[in-house]
Amino acid sequence: MSSTTPTPVTIPADGVELEGDLAVPSGASGLVVFAHGSGSSRKSPRNNFVAEVIRERGLGTLLFDLLTEEEDQTYETRFDISLLTQRLLAATEWVRSRDDTADLDIGYFGSSTGAAAALLGAAELYDQTGAVVSRGGRVDLAEERLDEVTAPTLFIVGGADDTVLEFNRDAFGELHCEKSLEVVEGAGHLFEGSGELEEVADLAADWFETHLG
Repeated sequence: MSSTTPTPVTIPADGVELEGDLAVPSGASGLVVFAHGSGSSRKSPRNNFVAEVIRERGLGTLLFDLLTEEEDQTYETRFDISLLTQRLLAATEWVRSRDDTADLDIGYFGSSTGAAAALLGAAELYDQTGAVVSRGGRVDLAEERLDEVTAPTLFIVGGADDTVLEFNRDAFGELHCEKSLEVVEGAGHLFEGSGELEEVADLAADWFETHLG
């Protein structure tokens, strides 16, 4: 199935407007909402690469800025996980309010600090989230609610990303849902080596294809 060209959208969230890019292939059974890491945005080349692979599997994607440009200037705001989670939930509500996406199963793909927001969002929504994937996630920042996540959850971590790998192994033990931990051998935090990001994208796309719709 060919990938759909993303359309610019604006998402209202507690008094601000967040810029996003929405793409829904015809016949899509699910939609993956991306939560980027601190200092990143909807333009993240890594997330856009993963999103394209996901769309090739016939699933929709929404990449959006969790913070406004002004908010993103503040270091504290970038790491305000409860704010990032609220923004992710606002985007989910917006998706559910649209005619073209209301009936789609929702999945979350979170990178770095965005993975904590994805897990907390999934905990908040219980059975309304179809699947979660974390890439190099700071999943430790969601540890107080990991046992409430019911959505099938995949952690993808670089084998050379030592500290984050340790965080992921600890957090993995706290999850009571269907779960998997995939280590990309030799990869660092950004999966910059040859074929590493492709492996991440395939793992994520497989997971969402299995669990959404």
